[in-house]
Amino acid sequence: EGGQAQFIEHPVPQDTDRSTSATRQWVLDNLAQPITLEDMARRAHMSVRTFTRRFRSEVGSSPQKWLAQQRLAHARLLLETTELPVARVATACGFGDPVALRKHFYAKVGLSPLAYRRAHRAPESGAAS
Repeated sequence: EGGQAQFIEHPVPQDTDRSTSATRQWVLDNLAQPITLEDMARRAHMSVRTFTRRFRSEVGSSPQKWLAQQRLAHARLLLETTELPVARVATACGFGDPVALRKHFYAKVGLSPLAYRRAHRAPESGAAS
């Protein structure tokens, strides 16, 4: 009443944790699953464009490139520390099949997964010198 509009200030809540770190941890915990850029953005409650921009500013690379690096790092660890067949390593790291793992592995490491395992396998304890 009185012909005057009522203006009540509604402060916009400040979102203090708009980092991609929780999403990155979720990715690391779920490397065996197929994960798309859209999945990551949805998990972070951001648009793909915003997520990609924020991710790049925090990590220094694209989400897809980072994901491939994390999968490869996990594959290296499994090859060094387990006897899992290459097919199981590929599945555990989210590559899907051994051919995809070999392709990525050779492109980035310069060795096949089996050659890498032979070259980087920790010596068995109790082995004679």
